[in-house]
Amino acid sequence: METNINSLFLLMIFCLQAEADFFSSVSLSSFNTICTLGMGGFSRVELVQLKSDTSRSFALKVLKKRHIMDTSQQGHILSERRIMVEAHSPFIIRLYRTFRDSKYLYMLLEACLGGELWTLLRDRGSFDDGVTRFYTGCVVEALAFLHCRGIIYRDLKPENIILDQRGYVKLVDFGFAKKVGLGKKTWTFCGTPEYVAPEIILNKGHDSSADCWSLGILVFELLSGSPPFSESDPMKTYNIILRGIDMIEFPKKIAKSAANLIKRLCRDNPSERLGNQKNGVKDIQKHKWFEGFNWEGLRQGTIASPFTPAVKGPLDTSNFDYFPEDTEDPPPDEESGWDLEF
Repeated sequence: METNINSLFLLMIFCLQAEADFFSSVSLSSFNTICTLGMGGFSRVELVQLKSDTSRSFALKVLKKRHIMDTSQQGHILSERRIMVEAHSPFIIRLYRTFRDSKYLYMLLEACLGGELWTLLRDRGSFDDGVTRFYTGCVVEALAFLHCRGIIYRDLKPENIILDQRGYVKLVDFGFAKKVGLGKKTWTFCGTPEYVAPEIILNKGHDSSADCWSLGILVFELLSGSPPFSESDPMKTYNIILRGIDMIEFPKKIAKSAANLIKRLCRDNPSERLGNQKNGVKDIQKHKWFEGFNWEGLRQGTIASPFTPAVKGPLDTSNFDYFPEDTEDPPPDEESGWDLEF
């Protein structure tokens, strides 16, 4: 048995080294740009194809250096890179390598062509218990990986969860993620209003328990089709968050065991939240709502996903919204050197 474990470990090390060697040999000129997969405030994500092997495609996140400087986001970008380089989890999007030039930073990422979970939720309205349990299980595994390394994700929402070709989901966009260390807190205000924990709103300092709160909001939204705290104005949203989850009327479609999980994840006191006690995320996995769920099968990728996206090949973007080509003028150069590690 020990010999088999050692052999598997050595094989894994060999594969990781071979992968690292391959990606260290490629440059931006090794790829053809196919189309845009998504857009953000100061970035675009392009689908690119490897020229030497057209069966392989990747997502290339392109960030404007000048805009990052103007909005003082250097720390977030460097943190995103450092965290993702080490995030070798099947439930987190892979970062293979980064590039830089005088105008842009580039992050070469795994291409998951199944589309955003948000798009699937929008099209279906809501999910039943079984479907929600599967997607939530994937997210729980991702958070378990991060939390045991002292990393808070801080931006959990359906838009940041993406489906691969098998229908399994992964976390993307680590721009707000932060390595604070085990048992430590941070005070930066960030996140999406509907998913922000009360201690962030009150600037009391937060830790990985903020992700547990957001997980409860996610379960509620997947089961009902909308988050429990949502107003047209962010300040109004924050006010109803501070009133607490017990003031929310749960739709009848949310089963009692699911409602219990949500309420235990969304306790006002962070120390009382499920997932933030001595057993960590294991307490979430042992909750009654997950009774009978095959966690090991999920980790091994052997259980069937509830939905398999239609992906015809490495360049099939049919599961993504259409984005026009970038017609903006290139940004000015930015060569102060803050991004040398890219």
